[in-house]
Amino acid sequence: MNAGKALSAWMSRAGVEQFGDVSAATLNHYFRWWYETKDVPKSQDGQGGYTGGVNTQQRNLRPLFLYLADEYEHPNPYDDPKLQRYTAPQLGKPKTLSEEFVTDVLSLTAWGQERRDFETVRDHALLRVLTEGLRAEEILNLHVQDLDLPNGTLVVVPLKGQRNSVDARPIPLQPSTVKALTRYLRVRTTHPRAESGHPDSAWLWFGTNGRRPLRYKALYHVVKRRADQAGYDSAEISPHSFCHTWAHDLLDAGVSGENVMAIRGWSSPAMLRRYGADQASQRAITAVHKLGDRYS
Repeated sequence: MNAGKALSAWMSRAGVEQFGDVSAATLNHYFRWWYETKDVPKSQDGQGGYTGGVNTQQRNLRPLFLYLADEYEHPNPYDDPKLQRYTAPQLGKPKTLSEEFVTDVLSLTAWGQERRDFETVRDHALLRVLTEGLRAEEILNLHVQDLDLPNGTLVVVPLKGQRNSVDARPIPLQPSTVKALTRYLRVRTTHPRAESGHPDSAWLWFGTNGRRPLRYKALYHVVKRRADQAGYDSAEISPHSFCHTWAHDLLDAGVSGENVMAIRGWSSPAMLRRYGADQASQRAITAVHKLGDRYS
């Protein structure tokens, strides 16, 4: 729901008839309601502090009231000093998954029997592809035709583009990821939706028991469930955790920032700094230690 529709729905419940009746005081009530019902539950302790949602609402509603002021000479509540401002939350350093965690979770799913255990073989392939730095949406958007396993790559298609888009980018795969995908493609042939002519047959990832192509909720639960089974606290682990870990792994191995940005499709070095922030100090220490004695 966009910001204007969200405000309109609240106005109906609050008895505010039209946008022209909205003042700074009205917006203060609305933003306070949003904070208490939307943002507080998202705070780490459930007691408040997170203001990301209401800050986004404030920013997204500003053009609406600027338009009303210009076109209908409606007093702009954003010009009123009594309007309460909600600041954007500080972004903490993203957490990098430990090598032990990744190894343990991969080991947990590594021995699924093809044609007998579709779920385990699929989950192992999913986890392997997550270690290649793809976002969840990019993984779930994959088609079988996007794989080029003989050359050790897959192609990520822009989420808003066509599959023949010139902006599609190749992703290099580890040999173990190629092997996991090869095994999954074999077991995938047993899925009823993979049959030629089925409207879903192009999609790479399917649910268990003949279910439809995977959605984010299913991928999220795969990561959480496998983390729990491996003996880890899954509370702070999500599919996106693997993206930050991938960036650290490549930078730590000496891959240039330019190449990391190219593979990931980033145009700004700010993304590189953010994704590599968690272990940046340790990488710097390791790099300096490699120099050894600089003076005899």
